[in-house]
Amino acid sequence: MSAQAVPMRLALLGNPNSGKTALFNQLTGSRQKVANYAGVTVERKEGRLHSPGGHAYAVLDLPGAYSLTPASLDEAITRDLCRGFYPGEAAPDVLVCVVDATNLRLHLRFVLEVRQMGKPMIVALNMSDAAQRRGIAIDRAALEHELGVPVVETVAIRHHGARALVERIDQVAAHPHPPGVHLSADADLHAETRRLLAATVSMPTRTARIDDALDRWLLHPLFGLLTLAVVMFLIFQAVYAWATPVMDLIEAGTVALGEWVGARMGEGPLASLMVDGIIAGLGGVIVFLPQILVLFAFILALEESGYLPRAAFLLDRMMAGAGLSGRSFIPLLSSFACAIPGIMATRSIQDPRDRLATILVAPLMTCSARLPVYALLIGAFIPARQVWGGFNLQGLVLFGLYMAGILSALAVSWVMKKWRRDKGEHPLMLELPSYRLPNPRDLLIGLYERGMIFLKRVGGIIFALTVLLWVLLSFPAAPPDATMPAIDYSFAGRIGHALAVVFAPLGFNWQICIALIPGLAAREVAVSSLATVYALSAADDDAAAQALLPLLQDGWSLATGLSLLVWFIYAPQCIATWAAIKRETGSWKTMAIAAGYLFALAYLASLLTYQVAVRLGGG
Repeated sequence: MSAQAVPMRLALLGNPNSGKTALFNQLTGSRQKVANYAGVTVERKEGRLHSPGGHAYAVLDLPGAYSLTPASLDEAITRDLCRGFYPGEAAPDVLVCVVDATNLRLHLRFVLEVRQMGKPMIVALNMSDAAQRRGIAIDRAALEHELGVPVVETVAIRHHGARALVERIDQVAAHPHPPGVHLSADADLHAETRRLLAATVSMPTRTARIDDALDRWLLHPLFGLLTLAVVMFLIFQAVYAWATPVMDLIEAGTVALGEWVGARMGEGPLASLMVDGIIAGLGGVIVFLPQILVLFAFILALEESGYLPRAAFLLDRMMAGAGLSGRSFIPLLSSFACAIPGIMATRSIQDPRDRLATILVAPLMTCSARLPVYALLIGAFIPARQVWGGFNLQGLVLFGLYMAGILSALAVSWVMKKWRRDKGEHPLMLELPSYRLPNPRDLLIGLYERGMIFLKRVGGIIFALTVLLWVLLSFPAAPPDATMPAIDYSFAGRIGHALAVVFAPLGFNWQICIALIPGLAAREVAVSSLATVYALSAADDDAAAQALLPLLQDGWSLATGLSLLVWFIYAPQCIATWAAIKRETGSWKTMAIAAGYLFALAYLASLLTYQVAVRLGGG
């Protein structure tokens, strides 16, 4: 096969926590792209591998799976792709089954399932260095002989740690012989796994000493929960402490760019579109990219370290008491990035009532789209000072907002549990992977992917909505005898003034009401909408050039700022989330219930917050 030919397709598959994605990053580097599989929101990652032998391969990182008898959407996609049944996806030519060399007791059974498919395959013994440190002796040649497929040791986090695998891929690509198919019942697979372990693996202990030592503290019912609370608390402190200097530079650059473009374009509608619409709107969202990257850096590091499954174990009892299954933790954790994949992830929950409860409370998790709104309002109304011996007050407030969403989800699910006839609980079955240090390369690739996803949203939907909002705010023009600012006569101005009657008890002015409408498409659009509204409604050009932050500080009361913060804890302002609920439940009624109860919570909580703040002197 030459480098110019159609590249052979390789598929990496394996159990979660096998290091599969790290190996994918090692093989493909920056030559990869991320999208979604057709019709679902499961992430699709494909990259290119160019071997030293001059061959080119298309490498697909399949969703993690424990079995090819699917109990979740991820496992169903992996099975169908391997067999060539998934619509729009060509079948892979070679399967690379990645296993954790320190946990072969679990992973070898999956290898046997994959082998039964009868496709050319290679087994990658990943984390082989960790196995050696633990004194685990694996007779690679014997295992290769027993399985009848090539077995290669890899260390995905080490430079050139996949060199032997690439060499073996070239050999298999040149002579793609499928293994013998051994059809076995499930019980036979377990028996065969035990036989292979006895014949090829010598394991002094089932778990590493350091894992046992750490778990004694991190899984302790008291100290473990305190540690988890401290970790989350420090994350939100870092979101402000680390990101602020970069945000200041971006904000200053946005203002300078607007002034430079405005000075060269002069007066006119086109200049207003560029400065007040596009630059003010998009700049108002991009400025929060550093905070989003800091937040995801911590989440990725915790995931890579093996700590997140332990957090799920710790919270299982608490969640079960609130009416959620322990299986709900991973979908709800995914909802911190976006509620849509979190809702999709509920397919792994077998009990229909537990699944429905998780779907209905997933939007209460504070998704990354809320972070720009929180950051804007906290920066405007919460002083940047140290309290309680050096803690950042703004970070404390952000932590409180995230906790409010979590506690609200538990409260809502507890109420739903009281209405359920089946109050039974279902035990959590969860693999606890070995602890490991996060690989900086994988963290950087993960941050790059998430940063690009955010910027694509800014350059796509947010850009389009910003331009549309500018049109609604600019037309029709004010009449010659106008006595009010031109924006009051625009389409958006009229809509905002009409909605202000409904939201006045919450302290929302007409500018806020306008920003809430495009926020239905994406919550972070509310920030760019406010930037556009205030730029167009400014009294003069100097005021229009000001950053959004001081405009809010001058124009809003503290009570209004706090009320809007609380609104965004609950507000169902994401049409895509509504669509995901409808798609997963197949019910318009369920979707309407979710939107209705979230809107009611948002309105009542904001009303209470505003009225209390006014009476305490915040109005």
